Amino acid sequence: MSPFQSINAYENFIYTLKENYPSIQSSTLLVLHRGKCTAVVQGELIFKEGYRIVIKERLSFDTGLVTIESYGYEFWKNNEKIAWYDSQPYPFDLELKDTDPHHKHIPPNIRHHRVPASNMHFDRPNLPSLIQEIESIS
Repeated sequence: MSPFQSINAYENFIYTLKENYPSIQSSTLLVLHRGKCTAVVQGELIFKEGYRIVIKERLSFDTGLVTIESYGYEFWKNNEKIAWYDSQPYPFDLELKDTDPHHKHIPPNIRHHRVPASNMHFDRPNLPSLIQEIESIS
């Protein structure tokens, strides 16, 4: 069953991440309902060597299926933010056109250096891709 089939399925997906990804040392992720058809996922996934992902997703499920309305995913190594993904549109940045609004901020000049993020979506979970990315660098 796809995690996006229902909010209950997505909650189960979130709360079993540590069981399904042994690289996760701990999780503080919570699914917080904000109304009849909306929820927020927020918290952190902690990995070895000081790596962590700070996660915030705004979800809607008014049709029954889950959709990510917006997100922010920050990659940290100890106390240093090393990259982040967000869904803020940049319609005038032609380099991001193919994946708009999905993009990643990377060094140098992490605030202003954005690259396309073809691995991010609104209609399926992004967390497996993020976890694999952390696993590849840790």
